[in-house]
Amino acid sequence: MIPRNYQEWKKCIEVDCGIKLSPGFISKRISVFNNPKNPETIKFKKLYGLRHLQNVLSWYELAAKEFGRSAKL
Repeated sequence: MIPRNYQEWKKCIEVDCGIKLSPGFISKRISVFNNPKNPETIKFKKLYGLRHLQNVLSWYELAAKEFGRSAKL
């Protein structure tokens, strides 16, 4: 299943894939997906398309903001 929104994506990453969304992991993924010449980004875009790449990047950025908010609480 390809996630269509942030909640589906977050469940896919954390529950289905068992990956902890830590600030370090999120930062690395944002860095990769912001680099159009990165081989991972090229492959992802080829497999899933530009729109999904943009969605995933925005979801990582939202997750990063959530960590920022929780750190301030």
